[in-house]
Amino acid sequence: MRKQLIAMLAVSSVLLSGAAFAKDVGDDMDIIAKNYKTVLSTKDAAELKTSLSNMREAALDAQKGTPPKLENEAADSANMKEYRHGFDILVGQIDGALKLANEGKVTEAQAAAADFKTTRDTYHKKFR
Repeated sequence: MRKQLIAMLAVSSVLLSGAAFAKDVGDDMDIIAKNYKTVLSTKDAAELKTSLSNMREAALDAQKGTPPKLENEAADSANMKEYRHGFDILVGQIDGALKLANEGKVTEAQAAAADFKTTRDTYHKKFR
């Protein structure tokens, strides 16, 4: 009986800890927005690279999720494909800005990052 109780506690703690660490699309969007502000305002190349990397990671995580507006859509629906495509575009833009940041071109990376806003606005209209 005691072994069963210990086993149940171990399994439930693993399941609950996984759920606690899972982020939803909204959390990822908050991470992207917070880091985007830093990207546009910093003069430090290291901080710029860190914020761009954080944005990239959050964008890839959000791409795997489903926004509330599309919860009733099939995973392979046209709207879900377009939603994921928007993140492909954003990640490509982030990668371009990261390349510039890695070259020490802070001002140019920030100028490239300004284009993220157009992508955000386009896809927020559709899926937010």
